[in-house]
Amino acid sequence: MAPPSSHRRPRKSRALLIAVAVGAVALIASVIVAFRPGGGSGDAVSVADAGRAASAGSGAVRQTPSDGPSSSPSASASASASASASASASASAGKKATPKATTAKQPKATPKAPAGTGSLAGRIRPGVTYSGVATFYDAGDGDGACTFGPAGTVLTAAMNTADYEASKACGAYVRVRAAGGASITVRITNECPAPCRVGQLDLSAEAFAKLAAPVKGEIPITWSLVSPSTGQKLSVRYKTGSSRYWCGIQVLGHRNPVARLEVRTSSGWTVLPRASYNYFLSEHGAGCGGAIRVTDIYGEQLTVNGIALRPNVVQGTSVQFAQH
Repeated sequence: MAPPSSHRRPRKSRALLIAVAVGAVALIASVIVAFRPGGGSGDAVSVADAGRAASAGSGAVRQTPSDGPSSSPSASASASASASASASASASAGKKATPKATTAKQPKATPKAPAGTGSLAGRIRPGVTYSGVATFYDAGDGDGACTFGPAGTVLTAAMNTADYEASKACGAYVRVRAAGGASITVRITNECPAPCRVGQLDLSAEAFAKLAAPVKGEIPITWSLVSPSTGQKLSVRYKTGSSRYWCGIQVLGHRNPVARLEVRTSSGWTVLPRASYNYFLSEHGAGCGGAIRVTDIYGEQLTVNGIALRPNVVQGTSVQFAQH
């Protein structure tokens, strides 16, 4: 029987087997490195890292610090491409989302309304219907706060203080309509102080009777400005006491409300202020006795020459405002 030592492998054979095993492991590692993304770059990759990268989906993007290399490579080329596309899209979206600094536009100046729109009107404007109530009073000859003198018609009215607007309503023609449908046109010759309310007209008794029975005393109405047909021309009157040192000028018989009166002076046309008793005043006499320019609420201007400085005398002209 052979000795037991004859069954042992020679030491050389054992060493050879170990060397072959090590080589096989090295070869497998090389193959893994060669076939992984970014293989051959010379970076050492652990098996654990390779396992984590393989398990990450193609849409996963790993953020990396900007001040150093990535601790591990991206999972695949498609993940890298997807990350790049996503980053690019995010950057673009960020650019679109960020509002650009803009300079606030200054509001444009409001253009002046052309003639014919009533741009010079006060509280009573063309094309506007006002609501209120109508009462009545004994208007006598139709004279009142507007100081026109006898009206020559019984169809007149006193305007409430707010809408009278310090005589701007003087001479205006308004159509008054009652709730039942009846309507009349009256001329404003007077002011109705409190307790008259905004929108209220205090009609002459004759005018009120055309809308309702006087026994009613007060009725709801609507009213609006009108520009009636007329064959009458404008007249001008200097106030009693006027001279070349001071004068008051009044316009009579105008179809449309007067918005402005100017006199010609050495420096050009000068606008005169209007008193609550409906005269335009030249406190120091500038332009008294000279040419006069009158503007209605529609912007039409009429120039009148040859009006003598004759106090309290009505002097006719050959002009009149256009109908609207």
